[in-house]
Amino acid sequence: MASKTEGSRQDKAGKPDKIGKIAKIGKGEYLEKLAPLQIELNDVARWLQHTGKRLMVLIEGRDTAGKGGVIAAIGDTLNPRQCRIVALPKPSDRERTQWYFQRYVSHFPAAGELVLFDRSWYNRAGVERVMGYCTEDETRAFLKQAPVFEKMLVDDGILLFKYWLTVDQDKQEERFAERLDDPLKRWKLSPIDLEARTRYADYGRARDTMLKATHTADAPWTLVDFNDQRRGRLTLIRHLLDQVPEHHVPEAPLQLPPLTQALQKDRPRAPFKPL
Repeated sequence: MASKTEGSRQDKAGKPDKIGKIAKIGKGEYLEKLAPLQIELNDVARWLQHTGKRLMVLIEGRDTAGKGGVIAAIGDTLNPRQCRIVALPKPSDRERTQWYFQRYVSHFPAAGELVLFDRSWYNRAGVERVMGYCTEDETRAFLKQAPVFEKMLVDDGILLFKYWLTVDQDKQEERFAERLDDPLKRWKLSPIDLEARTRYADYGRARDTMLKATHTADAPWTLVDFNDQRRGRLTLIRHLLDQVPEHHVPEAPLQLPPLTQALQKDRPRAPFKPL
């Protein structure tokens, strides 16, 4: 199984501390290393538009692993009309009667698009299984169908990448506590999240079963260490960029010719004034 937890490119991003561990990356260093990656992500976006290719990235992992943060790092500087983030709520009563994969298909990329899934159909093999929201028969059916489903996507030309973010329980507990104390992050906590705290081992067993059944040559998994979220983001983005085929497309030259009239004020003709 592919694993890019601490690639050689990223090992240079931090210095060993006194006990030999790689020190966490500070915010300034992180932003400095992220900037060229985001430029290259824009190259990928331009390449997708030029070639009509479709790119889809699944970001999976335990609660608090850092899925939203790495998705934001990927998509922040991209055109939102081209790069879409999909984070589906729990299925409706109607969706529960559909083929399991059905509600995800409508969010797939068209030509030139990038879609980032913040959790995906793998909910069935993780939270749904552990929390009892599906039966064991439904789980077994999913694990059998998922590789076939993904092979169809890849055979149709979709560039599909699957990432699992790993996080140790002590880090997870720290992040749960941070969310509880921060009113701007408390929305990330739910009763399901609190229940998940007591089922860390159960989630690990479910994950291992899922990885064994769905890690294929057509759609392999890549595991990324997210105990240090900043380092994890850099590692994942670098790996993603390295998997996309040669994607440099020269930018069309643009110029700003001088205006032929004096600069004007923006003064709407209305009975009220702007703030």
